Order: sequence, then C-alpha cells, then structure tokens
Amino acid sequence: MSNSVKRKSSNNFLVQGSILAAASLISRIIGLLYRIPMTNIIGDAGNGYYSNAYNIYNIALIISSYSLPLAVSKLVAAKTAKKQYINVSRLFFAAMTFGFMSGLIMTCIVYFGAEKFANFLFEGTGSVMALRVLSPTILLCAMMGVLRGFFQGKGTMIPTSISQIVEQFVNAIVSIVACYYLMMAHSASADIASYGAAGGTLGTCIGGLFGLLFLIFVYLVNRPIIKKQKRRDYSGEVDAYPDIYKMILLTSLPVILSQTVYQLSGVIDASIFQKILAAKGVAKSVREVNWGIYAGKYLLLTNVPVAIASALGSSMIPAIVKAKAQGYNAEVNSKVGATVKFNMLIAIPSAVGLAVLAPNIIAILFGSSDASSQALASKLLMWGSVCVVFYALSTISNAVLQGVSLMRIPVIHSAIALVIHCIVVALILVIHPGANVYALMVGNILFPLIVSALNWISVKKALKYEQELIKTFLIPACSAAVMGMFAFLVKSVIMKLTHSNIISFTLSFTVAVVIYFVSVLLFRGVTANELLAMPKGASMVRLFKKFKLL
Repeated sequence: MSNSVKRKSSNNFLVQGSILAAASLISRIIGLLYRIPMTNIIGDAGNGYYSNAYNIYNIALIISSYSLPLAVSKLVAAKTAKKQYINVSRLFFAAMTFGFMSGLIMTCIVYFGAEKFANFLFEGTGSVMALRVLSPTILLCAMMGVLRGFFQGKGTMIPTSISQIVEQFVNAIVSIVACYYLMMAHSASADIASYGAAGGTLGTCIGGLFGLLFLIFVYLVNRPIIKKQKRRDYSGEVDAYPDIYKMILLTSLPVILSQTVYQLSGVIDASIFQKILAAKGVAKSVREVNWGIYAGKYLLLTNVPVAIASALGSSMIPAIVKAKAQGYNAEVNSKVGATVKFNMLIAIPSAVGLAVLAPNIIAILFGSSDASSQALASKLLMWGSVCVVFYALSTISNAVLQGVSLMRIPVIHSAIALVIHCIVVALILVIHPGANVYALMVGNILFPLIVSALNWISVKKALKYEQELIKTFLIPACSAAVMGMFAFLVKSVIMKLTHSNIISFTLSFTVAVVIYFVSVLLFRGVTANELLAMPKGASMVRLFKKFKLL
C-alpha cells in the first residue's frame, strides 16, 4: 500500500469521523440546551422520572436494535470491500426486516410492561407515563439504525450526521412545548411531574420519526446508484437469507450484551440508590430530587464530550474492517492510534474544563434551581468530570475489539466492571448513607476505568499494539493543566469584577481554548502531518506556521 493511498485513507477516515463527531456534539448541545427549560418546567422530580424512563428505554433499545448500526456497518463494509454489491442489498433488506420485527416486539413489551418495570425498579409509578409515550421510539430507532449502519458501511457519515441533528432539533421543540402544555393542562393533578416527563419523551418520539423520514429520503435518492452497483457485481457470490440473519445475530449479540451491561449500570444505580436509602429512612422526595440532579445534570453534562468518542468509534469500525479484510495490519494499528490521540486531545481538556468551570456552567444552565441543588450539581461535576476521559477510552477500545471481531471480550470486561461498580456503590451507601449521590459518582468513574484498563490489555495482545503515551496522554494532560490554571484565574477575576456567570464563563472558556491549543503546539503534541489528516488541516497548518507554532 503506497504512502499516498495510506494518507488518503487516513484523511477520509478522520474527516468522516470528524463530521459524525461534530454532528454528535451539535446534537448533544441541542439536547443540553433544551433540557435547561425542560428541567425548569418539570423540576428535579420530573427530571428523575424522565431519567428513569430513559434508563429502561435504553436497555430495551439495546436489546432490540442498538447494535444494528454497528453490525450493519461492519458487514456492509466487509462486503463492499469485496465488491459483493448484491449481498450488500440482501443484507440491507434482511437487516431492515430484523430491525422492524425486533423493534416492534420490544415496543409492545415496554408499553404494556411499563408499570411493572417502574414498580420493580424504582419503587413507584412516576415514570410509567413517560415510558409508554417513549416506547414507539424503539421501533423508529431500529429502522433508523439499519439505514445509518448502511451508509456508514459505505464510508459516508453525512446521512447519519444530518439525521441526528434533524432528530434532536425536532425533539427539542416538541419536548419543551409538550412539557409546558401537559403540565398546564394537568396543573391540579398530583402526578403533574409525571405529565411533564411524558412531554419530554414525546419530543424524543417525534424527533425519531423525523430522523427516520430523512434517512428514507436519502436512501431513495441513492437507489439508482445502489441498483447500478448491483449490476456491476461480478463476484458470483450470493448469500442465502438464513446465513445473512445468522451473520447479523452473531455480530449483534456481543454488542447487545456489552451495551446492555453499560446501560444496566444506570438502572442498577437507580434501583440500589432508591432501595438502600429508603431502607435507611431517607424520604422519597429527597431521593427523587437527588437522583434527578445526578442523572439530569451531572450525567447530562459529562455525556456531551463523550459523544465525540462514540462518533469516532463508529467511523473507525468500517475503516478497521476494510483494512483487516485487505490484510493491512499496520494500517489498523495506525487508525487505532490516531483515533485514541484525537479523542484524548478533546476528552482530557473537556474533563478539566468541566471541573474548573462547573459552578459557572451549572449557574448558567440551571440558574432557576435552588442554591442547594446548584451546589450539589457543581460538586458532582467538579469531582466527577474525570469520567469523561475513561468513558472515551472505554468507548474507543470497545470499537477496536468489535472491529477486529473480538466481540465477546468487551462483554466480559463490562460484566466484571459492573459487578465491582455495584458492590462499591452499595457498600458506600450502606456504610455512609450521607454520601448520597456521591456514591453514584464514584461508581460512574470506576465502571469505565475498569472497562478501559481491561480492554486495552486485550487490544495490545490481539493487535500487538503499543500505545504511544507522551503525545497522546502526557502532553494533552500538561496542556490541560496549564489551561485549567489560566481559566480559573480569569474566572475568579471576572466574577469579582462583574458578578456575571455568563461573562465570566465566556471569557474564561475563550482563554482556555486558546491556551490549550497553543500549549499543545508548543509542547509539540501535534505534528503538521497529523493536522493535515484532519478537516481543514491545511488551513490550520498555514495559520499555525504563520504564528510560529509549528
């Protein structure tokens, strides 16, 4: 493989990953922004019901269809690399049938079993209404997952990216409007917070519908190209549908198990938290408010930068599959290294920034909350933001292992981490019930830390992969430390002068971004060639050379 071809492949891989990462980040930001007025409308108790419904929904989604984008993209990439276009079309049809049936079955289970799930797991029925409204989204997401996986396997992340933004934009508008009108219409009801949570989940459902319609439109536009490729298929290989369904199941099942364990951690946390503190005599209203702060503020904010890791992991899998199928093992390791480094350049400063600017962020986003709620959310974010780094590493390492067909390993590692995580959280709550949601924060850090440590041992063994440490971890960490000090100083000075959280945050954030990237360049953490492999890399290289930073 020539150097020019390698560079072109790397460029496309990082560009497509960056497109999806940018779209995921925009979607998360939209999600964060609409949650602010929604939280103000439904309150922390409503936020708790909303989060509980989402925890059950996420598990149902994983069991039915969450693995479909990965499975379809991986199989489509492998077939496309061999120019088996007829098999690609047969695979798409089989996956769509599989997704429709599994999504429909799980939708019915969640809708009719909502009350039993809520009573068993959360000691109450406050989330039942929200869960029933949310249940049809499982079917919509199953079909979306197949279409997204198809386009990703073809090497383009643009349809997935745009559909995510469309989905989240519609979600934001409908959620806010529905929350407001449902709570106004049922203002005299004792279940007013439940109606508010249901309004939020209605937005998710309608957003999913619009996202699906957009993807169907893109697929229909591309139908002539797909038909033309089928006519150019001279491989002579046609997979039987039973074999295709078997491939989908074998590829999906390990991902389903692994992601189910991930989502189970949230459901088990909620259940352990409610049951242990209830046994310790903590009032239900206090438990629900604290859980709402943890899930609706701390987890919501830390999940924003993790979206980048998820997007890059999704874009890396088809690239790794193709390189592996063609025997380019060195290219596989190169892609892994590039993805990890790109992630750490973003995840590490994100964790530091969230910690340093936590009080400002919480005050700006959730200023209508009472002082004690803001203080608790700020402390959780300050001490718990390090989970961003570990979730980024565990997400990428999962994608690597799945991309090289070591699908069972992430399942085993996630199960080990879940057991340790649950034991630690339960022990803290039993021994120190006053620890409250801080116990959950410790578990939220511990879980991805264990998964990522075990995963990278397996990656090293399977690929003979040696992780570069200085430019990937040490330089971003040192640069983030310098950034954090400057951001803290600017924040403190501006707050004393203006007493404005918005002005303080805006200036300190701007200074932090500039200081961080200048520090990375001065420490030689990024080379010109690496920048050229990124979107707008040539422009960045010219700019940085002009200022003598490269």
